Amino acid sequence: MKKQNPAETFARRESAFRRRAFPEASAADWADWRWQLRHRVRTAAGVARTLGALSVRERAGLAQPETWRMPLGLTPYALGLLAAEEPDGPLRRTLLPDVREARVAAGEFRDPLGEVAHQVVPGLIRSYPRKALLLATSDCACFCRYCTRVRTAGRAAPGWAPALAWLRRTPEIRDVLVSGGDPLTLPDAKLAELLRALRAIPHVELIRLGTKLPATLPQRITPALAKLLKKHRPLWLSLHFTHPRELTPRAAAACRRLADAGIPLMNQTVLLRGINDDLETLLRLNEGLLALGVKPYYLHQGDLAAGTAHLRSTPAKGRAILRGMCGRTTGYAIPLFMFDRPGGGGKVPLGPTWTR
Repeated sequence: MKKQNPAETFARRESAFRRRAFPEASAADWADWRWQLRHRVRTAAGVARTLGALSVRERAGLAQPETWRMPLGLTPYALGLLAAEEPDGPLRRTLLPDVREARVAAGEFRDPLGEVAHQVVPGLIRSYPRKALLLATSDCACFCRYCTRVRTAGRAAPGWAPALAWLRRTPEIRDVLVSGGDPLTLPDAKLAELLRALRAIPHVELIRLGTKLPATLPQRITPALAKLLKKHRPLWLSLHFTHPRELTPRAAAACRRLADAGIPLMNQTVLLRGINDDLETLLRLNEGLLALGVKPYYLHQGDLAAGTAHLRSTPAKGRAILRGMCGRTTGYAIPLFMFDRPGGGGKVPLGPTWTR
């Protein structure tokens, strides 16, 4: 029997989903990131129509929008990944609403990292002496249900002028992380405008972009975008892959295109209960990322964000997973296990200790 080619299998499955769920879309439409953003599904009825089989939990979450902590927004590409899963599959749990989002556990916060208190001008946060966080947009290709920035998701973002003016007059800042939202949802021209402005500030030595689009909208990583980013090096990308099912042939091509442009790629994974908090899942994810030229950098203990207790795993689980990796895989595949202290106290390592 002929061995199945994973790329061919993925392409057939994706094409079948496109013809069924988006029959008006051509293959060229599907490959166009702008078409994908314009055709995001934002309603419970749209999700139910495109996914078909839903679990009791999924139906309940979609039926009660008053319990949603985040907007609903899914690219057709991401919906195709969810359609390939069983009901209550790991990717579905990260992107579909759950009625438990309405429950705020003790010790949870709407702004767990104290970003409002550390905002120096609209859209610019300074929690560290020498680096700043610039929120370039509030839009994402898809809205993750565990997102820490619930207070801004999907809302109008402030303009960049106050942030850029503050950075120009603050020479202590050498490192700017551009996030949001997801800055790669910006059109090329707007992104180039922002990067040019940052690169023109003499004391800003390091620019980083935080993005999940290689996982949720890999079509965005076009040759033109790779060329644009290459032009503004040194520039680093912090990616956000959560589960090995996100490592599709399209995601692989996106990562390789960025790597070929000389962009260092680091991944940050949030430890999520019942989704990726086991050794085998994170081994497959991290080793798969390394094969694409992506360094697994951080494993994050989930922030104390309001309405996320049902998704938050435990530090003990994270430590046990990293201990299990030691001796089973290359050290390059073992990330740092970190926790962002509430109120803007910065990141602290959670271990493990390597002596027994």
